[in-house]
Order: sequence, then C-alpha cells, then structure tokens
Amino acid sequence: MIERPLFGPDLQPDPQTHSQELDPLYLFACHLAWEQQEEPSAAWELLAAAQSSHGDTRAHARALLASSRHLARLGQGTGSCRVPKQKRSSSMEMDMAPYGLDIIDNCTECTNATAGFFCGLSPSALQSLNEVSHKSILPAGAILFVEGQSPRGMFILCSGKVNLSTTSREGKILILKTADAGEALGLSASISGKGYESTAETATPCMLNFVDRKQFLELMQSHSEVGMHTAQSLSRDFQSAYRDIHDLVLTRSSAGKLARLLLSHSRTQGVEAAETRIHSSMTHEEMAQRIGSSRETVTRLLSDLKKKQLIRLDGPTLVIRDRSALEALAV
Repeated sequence: MIERPLFGPDLQPDPQTHSQELDPLYLFACHLAWEQQEEPSAAWELLAAAQSSHGDTRAHARALLASSRHLARLGQGTGSCRVPKQKRSSSMEMDMAPYGLDIIDNCTECTNATAGFFCGLSPSALQSLNEVSHKSILPAGAILFVEGQSPRGMFILCSGKVNLSTTSREGKILILKTADAGEALGLSASISGKGYESTAETATPCMLNFVDRKQFLELMQSHSEVGMHTAQSLSRDFQSAYRDIHDLVLTRSSAGKLARLLLSHSRTQGVEAAETRIHSSMTHEEMAQRIGSSRETVTRLLSDLKKKQLIRLDGPTLVIRDRSALEALAV
C-alpha cells in the first residue's frame, strides 16, 4: 500500500515531491504497486521522483521506470541520459522524461510556447504563474478530471493532446473536442466553482501545468492580462461549442457527420490537388464517439464511401479521392 501518493484524494499534485529525498525501498514499493496492482498514484510518484533534484532518488526512480512493463509496451524507457544542449545556459537544462517529452521546470525558460498559447504572458505575469503551477508528465489514457467533479483547478496543456468528452446515462461517450498544446482545460469550471463540464483524458503523452483554483483566481485579480487571456480563451470555447452544436444537430445523417469529421482532419493541398491524405490514428470506435454514432455504423459508412470511390485506404492512411462530393455530403 502506498502511504504518500503524489496525488492525494483530490488528485492534486504534491509540490514537495521534487525537493525531497525518497527511500529506495519506498520507490520499489511504488514500482510493485504500479506493476502488480495498476495503482495510478504509484506511477505518478515514480514519474515525479524521476524529476527529483536528488541524484540518488532520480537514478533509482528512472531505473525502476526503465524496467516497467507499461513503458516497455511503448518501446520506451526513461534512461538517465540528458538531452544534448546547444547554445543553452545551464539554467535552461532539461532532462528527457518518459515518452520522449522534455521536462521544463520553469515556465519562464519554456521554449514550447508559441503565439496563441494561454501562457503567452508578460515576464512578470509568467513568473507569477510559474510560482503557483505544478508541472507533471502523464501517459496517454490518464484522467485529468471527470464530468461533474468539483473543480480543483485548471490545467495548461504544454504539449500533447487531450480528449474532452461527455457520457450519457446509458454510458454512450461523445468526444466533444481534442485540445492541443497551449490550451487551458477546466477553465470555466475553475472560475464558476461548478462541476467540470466534461471529462478530460490524455490522448497522447502530455506535459501539463496544474494551477489550484484559489491561486488561479488570485492570479487573475493581481494580473489583468491573465484575466484577458482567460476571457479570450472562454470566448473561443464558446464559439467552438456553437459550431459543434450546429454540426451535430443540423447535419441530419450519420454519413454527413462522418464526412464533416474526415474533412476536418484533412489538409488541403491546393485547389488543383486531386487527392487529400489524412494521417490520423483515429479508430472506428473513436470516430463513432466523435459523431455520436456506433462503431458498426462508422465501419459500414466508410465501406460505402469506398464503394462510391469518395475515399480509399493507402495502408494506415485514408485518402479523400473526391473532396467535392464529400463536402456535398457534409452539408
């Protein structure tokens, strides 16, 4: 039994994990709990210990992670080597974490942020955000929060993708959207104090910043630009929700919804491009969850589109052969 989990009953990260030296026997107990009992808190403890400032603790944790059958399935271990650095100061040095993601311990030194990121703040505001945020790296399939759960705080997605979904009383899942790097998750609930509107699950390995609700509200009061970024983010979510409602409700047929989904994942190659290739890892089940249908219906619809020569499969890649016809079907 793990006595000091990284995430407590409310799943809030323990900010002391990175600064404490941990007993190797405790880490081994975490390893056994993860491998034999699938205990999530034990996994988070090991991942946090792998980022510890104590060399022995970090080495022990990484050795245990490297031997994990869970990471072995991904064909990756943590190792103990550092990422080669060029033209970077020692203060910007970053360790390579599990899943090939870079650990960034200081938001002010982050190189991931680009235009449009929620954390694209002034140096003073970014420093204040860094002081109240708890950074973590999670594997695919990790639950950040659950629909209806009392809000603990908000997450900033530094890298990776997160699926936001809702579930009916019958257990039917509808994926509302896939959040990309730079987006804020759980923002509306953190401000209102009401339950999270959806369930957030990592679709890929992700690095995230968690900010406690109380500290985030204080940050909004002390830095007006944080409040402005919050308003802009909520406005984008509002507009996106309306577009999704339009697509789901006004598109009458499942075939039309599937056509919209395929078109939304395609990148046009110019007006004269004969074909559009879609590189996506979506399964038939996930497609069904995105259009509010069943896996069997999606399989049948894809087969019909192939027979009509609107699409074809090129190995794992789906190719749109007749974009105009698919757009007409999506209306």
